[in-house]
Amino acid sequence: MQEMILIIDFGSQYTQLIARRVRELNVYCEIHPWNKIPALGGHIKGVVLSGSPFSTRDPQAPTPDLSEIKGKFPLLGVCFGAQYLANNFGGEVLPSTIREYGRANLSFVDKTHALTKGLSDNSQVWMSHGDTIKNVPDNYRIIASTHDVTVAGYHIEGETTFGIQFHPEVYHSLEGSVLLKNFIVDICSCEQSWTPDSFVESTVNELRAKIGTDKVILGLSGGVDSSVAAVLLHKAIGENLHCIFVDNGLLRKNEFQSVLDSYKGMGLNVKGVDASEKFYTALHGLTDPELKRKAIGKVFVDVFDEESKLVTDAKWLGQGTIYPDVIESVSVNGGPSQTIKSHHNVGGLPDYMKLQVVEPLRLLFKDEVRRVGKSLHIPSEILGRHPFPGPGLGIRILGEVTGEKVRILQEVDSIFINGLKEDGLYDQVWQAGAIFLPIQSVGVMGDERTYENAVALRAVSSTDGMTADWVHLPYEFLAKISNKIINQVKGINRVTYDISSKPPATIEWE
Repeated sequence: MQEMILIIDFGSQYTQLIARRVRELNVYCEIHPWNKIPALGGHIKGVVLSGSPFSTRDPQAPTPDLSEIKGKFPLLGVCFGAQYLANNFGGEVLPSTIREYGRANLSFVDKTHALTKGLSDNSQVWMSHGDTIKNVPDNYRIIASTHDVTVAGYHIEGETTFGIQFHPEVYHSLEGSVLLKNFIVDICSCEQSWTPDSFVESTVNELRAKIGTDKVILGLSGGVDSSVAAVLLHKAIGENLHCIFVDNGLLRKNEFQSVLDSYKGMGLNVKGVDASEKFYTALHGLTDPELKRKAIGKVFVDVFDEESKLVTDAKWLGQGTIYPDVIESVSVNGGPSQTIKSHHNVGGLPDYMKLQVVEPLRLLFKDEVRRVGKSLHIPSEILGRHPFPGPGLGIRILGEVTGEKVRILQEVDSIFINGLKEDGLYDQVWQAGAIFLPIQSVGVMGDERTYENAVALRAVSSTDGMTADWVHLPYEFLAKISNKIINQVKGINRVTYDISSKPPATIEWE
């Protein structure tokens, strides 16, 4: 089996960042909730305990069974994990007299220790805790401190068990990657063999073993995720993969035909299905974002149910679900992390649909999907395409979705995206799009008063969609695009630019 680092989740907002940092070291890892720890085999090279919104002193705090882990596998407790290992094994955790949130600096670091070697004096770290490890047992050796926290890092002598009060996975812990590499590579002895090529090889073999000679139907969108999923499945099962591209009436301008054309020559069996009227009917009268998402998801499933019946003996539905979709839709593997919003392609299928789900990218972040796609020699114009939400313009139209609003937004989006490409800005942006706002405003065109609609433009930079910053597009570019939109798109007289980052905002408005 693939060597693996097991990450035990206590509900921290940073748990997924731990996984990202481990993956960046070319080491495979999985997140599992503290109350559903999987069977521990020889493929487990080490274990990380995440942070948590709980205090270890809280009666409702997680209480994992570490009897088969502590002292038997290399173990690193982060924040709550470190406090748990102290508080429950002979130490004492108390409320902090000075709480540390945000940047801090190490005042002491043991540079001779295996975990902290390579860290600089006064190294900047990121803290997020309201409790402090006040006392530790005699066999807990302190290996790092800050000016306010004596026990910022420790090693339980006689074991490969460690605790750190700060978050090395967070960007603002400037040398966090050094510490994580010390633990993952040197202490856990991971081989760093989990590369895009190795993922392709192992995934193709797993798909062949799982699917056999069965037929698979895959929803193709033209985006990175579904494209990579399709090529992986095609590599595994060949002509038994049947790709379907559904026009939900919520695509970008001329996207239906351009997506179909883009797959010519790639050897994929693709069928286009125009189901736009079904989606419009389901969305009629809906304004709540979750109800719209669920309506779109239901029709999406219904269409695939109909199409699956046209493919003799189809037994599987392939999907391009990726890790952030899963994380934001449901608690990770049933764990304590909070649900943010539902995704149309996450959460299984209704009982009446007689297809099993296969999701070859389910545990990959977006940047990992692109690297796998490059390994599969997928054209750069597909791999470099901005992400586009499954519900399409349905969640970029705030309020009820109508055909006229879709037409207007398609025109606005086309001007914006083509403008980014023409000015050489497209590849500097991770995702961009336009949002139809549920307001009208007064304007003046010529000598006439207008009372028309407003749109917001959105452009963000990111690597995986878990966090994102708004892009500082040149004022001259924004002015030019705003002028084009107002002059060329009937029904729009005001353009705004969204300068919110994620968090606290999400990338999409709904």
